[in-house]
Amino acid sequence: MKPYKAIAICIIALAVPSCGGKAGYIAQTPRPEDRAKNIILFIGDGMGAEQIKAAGIYETGVGGTLSFEAFPHKGYISTSNAEGGVTDSAAAATAMATGTKVSNGVLAVALPGDGMPLETVLEVFKKQGKRTGLVTTTSITHATPAAFASHEKTRDNHNAIAAAYFNESRPDILFGGGGHIAQADGKKAGYTVVADRDEMMTLETEGETRVLGIFGSGNMPFESDGLGNLPHLSEMTQVALQILENAPYGFFLMVEGGLIDHACHANDIHRAVLETIEFSNAVAKALDWAKTHPDSLILVTADHETGGLQVVGNNGRGVLPAVSWSNTGHTKDNVPVYGWGKGAERVSGNMENTDIFQIIMRSAPNSIETFPSLCRFDSVWKELVVCR
Repeated sequence: MKPYKAIAICIIALAVPSCGGKAGYIAQTPRPEDRAKNIILFIGDGMGAEQIKAAGIYETGVGGTLSFEAFPHKGYISTSNAEGGVTDSAAAATAMATGTKVSNGVLAVALPGDGMPLETVLEVFKKQGKRTGLVTTTSITHATPAAFASHEKTRDNHNAIAAAYFNESRPDILFGGGGHIAQADGKKAGYTVVADRDEMMTLETEGETRVLGIFGSGNMPFESDGLGNLPHLSEMTQVALQILENAPYGFFLMVEGGLIDHACHANDIHRAVLETIEFSNAVAKALDWAKTHPDSLILVTADHETGGLQVVGNNGRGVLPAVSWSNTGHTKDNVPVYGWGKGAERVSGNMENTDIFQIIMRSAPNSIETFPSLCRFDSVWKELVVCR
């Protein structure tokens, strides 16, 4: 195992000038009944507020009707990287996974900084006995899932990322596209391996503990192009939940709608809309599941917005809205975040992408006691001040 960046924790009581002179409040540890046993984080890669609006208009003719838009708690997050610039997926996912901002291209490593690995929520929960999973429509070694389960100075080290999955972080579920990950390596590491929709849907989920789904030889197909014998994101989410729900201490699952970003880079509103709707379908599957598992937290957000999309006209249900694009890259636009379930009340107002990490750790059993968090004192997290 890799050594992790050493962090000293210091919790300060009322107005005691400690930790570099900062004063704050002692932590209010949530009661067990107020904590989330299961945590599901959805990340729509490149999905800003206008992508959501466009998809809702296409689906219903009025907008505001995607599954997660009905969640009781909503806020917005700033997506900048460590330098305050436009982020990429690696830096944004690292911020959510570790609570630390890094430079573009970096996966859960302290850069800028001393280059030490930054422990992720997935790794922390694994230590606590929770089961874990990563689901995406991109290659499974793509930047967003990789930030939760590997530590690399560059997101392009796909072979090293795959090795980290199998030999270090060992997520129980790995569903996504292929290209840099071998079935043989998965089998050697003790995973049941599936390669198409039929194999995935016929799994005996009650008996499975570790499953690798490699669907294709790269990123999965766009919804608009047809998936053939490969599964939809909503189906991968459903099966992942059926497997993970057997975990006695709960689980952490990250689900990425990765191709929203790819469509927006191409300024392709048709593909972007259909990918966002399928992302919403996946959230709906999780919400249906969570209604019978109320000790769960669901968060839905994005790593960044792509394309500078603006909806300029509603053409009715089933017809693409009129839109404009400002570029083919990422933007600094704030993106929405939605919350449902235990701890979701922490989703509110204007936040940082690192606050996704904070919300998850403060909502889960034992996380406050066992995870060294960021040093901070502000109106959002004044309940707890901890210092490096």
